[in-house]
Amino acid sequence: MKNIIHRLVSQEDLNFLLANRIPRMTLTRFMGWWSQIKNPWIRDASIGVWKLFSDLDLSDAEKTHFDSMHDCFTRALKPGARTIDSRDQILCSPCDAIVGECGQIDTTQVFQAKGFPYTLSSLMGFSARTGELVESVKNGTYVTLRLTASMYHRFHAPANAKLEHVTHISGDTWNVNPIALKRVERLFCKNERAILSLRLSDGTPLIIVPVAAILVASLRLHAINLLLHIGYNGPHEIPCAVHVSKGEEMGWFQHGSTILVFVPPGYRLANGIETGTRIQMGNALLEKIQ
Repeated sequence: MKNIIHRLVSQEDLNFLLANRIPRMTLTRFMGWWSQIKNPWIRDASIGVWKLFSDLDLSDAEKTHFDSMHDCFTRALKPGARTIDSRDQILCSPCDAIVGECGQIDTTQVFQAKGFPYTLSSLMGFSARTGELVESVKNGTYVTLRLTASMYHRFHAPANAKLEHVTHISGDTWNVNPIALKRVERLFCKNERAILSLRLSDGTPLIIVPVAAILVASLRLHAINLLLHIGYNGPHEIPCAVHVSKGEEMGWFQHGSTILVFVPPGYRLANGIETGTRIQMGNALLEKIQ
């Protein structure tokens, strides 16, 4: 049965239709409510359906009993379940993910999929700070990190750094799977997202952009003690000065989505990082050029 379902949803036209030609915002709001119901029958049935449609593995979860499906989605890991690359020249992956498009930023343009470019300005929302942010990573390097629904959904600091500013941008809830990325232009620039502006201990800027998606559209940020979601009314520009240590948890998605990482010239992709690579939080993602 599970194999039949996987074959059906892997058909691109059907997958795109099921995931995007539906009332995305309504379904996302409903799932946000439904997933937090603490009724044992609803919890068990929901997690059972989730397992049917995915390769959910809870063997590295900190606990084995969950109050709700939401509790399972946002699960913590057992101590020691991930190893943080402690080398000073390495920026580690902020999350478990599959690497999407990655490589050098062409002036200020990057790709969500082959033939589907977008600009950093359109991603970062044309605010008063956009020009400065775009200029800070111009001609640098970027990595797209896709979290599948079954993955660990918390994200962590790639290095010792200071979080200086958060910009929240309201938007849609398109699916961000590879099928949608090949069909919807500038998809990341349409969806709900947050721009996290950090600065490394040596002054190097680092930009992390968590992008929400269908059934997600909620992002918990510990540094500012805030839940950003499709009903959030502001403020949308949030200055802060919060120091984070490499590997420290920064927040979580309510479900799964995408994290975009941008660094200035002087960094390159770490060994083995390319489109399709599976990576765990703490693994080497970017390397400073010596």
